[in-house]
Amino acid sequence: MPKGPKGQKRPADVVSNAVKVMKIATGEEEEEFDPDDGKDKAAQAMGRKGGKARAESLSAKKRSEIAKKAAAKRWQR
Repeated sequence: MPKGPKGQKRPADVVSNAVKVMKIATGEEEEEFDPDDGKDKAAQAMGRKGGKARAESLSAKKRSEIAKKAAAKRWQR
């Protein structure tokens, strides 16, 4: 059985699945999410803080170097 991005059940045939995805995308139908995704909420909050704290602690030059390296990796493909 096909599954959505968070493991939700989807229709098995292609046309029904396409119709379901279209209805979700246009807002005709709400996508049902399980409120408990199995992740630790405290860890998620710390992760959100960590990225911002790291960005603030880096110098502009270092951030630029990291960005250039990431861009080079993307274009390498």
